[in-house]
Amino acid sequence: MPRQPTLVGQPVLMVIDIQKSAFMDHKAGIPCMPGYRDNMERAKRVVDAAHDSGIPVIFFQEIHRRDLIDYGRELDGTEDIHCLEGEPGTPVAREEMDMRPTDYFVHKRRYSVFFGTETEILLKGLKAETLIMIGGMTDVCVHYSFADGHQHDYYCRVVADCVGGTSPEAHQASLNAMEYLQEGSVLSADQIIDAITSAKLAAE
Repeated sequence: MPRQPTLVGQPVLMVIDIQKSAFMDHKAGIPCMPGYRDNMERAKRVVDAAHDSGIPVIFFQEIHRRDLIDYGRELDGTEDIHCLEGEPGTPVAREEMDMRPTDYFVHKRRYSVFFGTETEILLKGLKAETLIMIGGMTDVCVHYSFADGHQHDYYCRVVADCVGGTSPEAHQASLNAMEYLQEGSVLSADQIIDAITSAKLAAE
């Protein structure tokens, strides 16, 4: 099959779990690869490009109840308690990412943005075809969201230097796995911003 264009039809930017903890010295409960914060700061460039081009932006927040009832099997692995209601690192990084009143917001209790959320209804309303993903973690929430988006027949794109994993090895392995599912899906911030800008100019 020929490689698909970077942006097909209506793109939507998914800002996955860029929360206040990303900009703190210690991200409670989850290991982070070196350079994680740098990648989250770089992600704002993609948010800015989406805002400038009129591309819908959806912010996702992982959040868990304080009685831990909704963690399920999430704590059976390496991760400790994280994204707990009321903790300073849990809110979405609104100021850091310039989240606007016109942006959309979805909270989630599991890794994938599709699991037990309104995401599919929202994407249908937006007539989305291409999903651009930034945020964390590359090997957890981003990877599972990408796989679900792929299985829902969306064109999925992940911005490699605007996502961060639990380790460099896990980060790269997940990027490789996503590229395996959709060739040409792993892009840099410069590449996706160029594609967004080109699409805007073509539409004018």
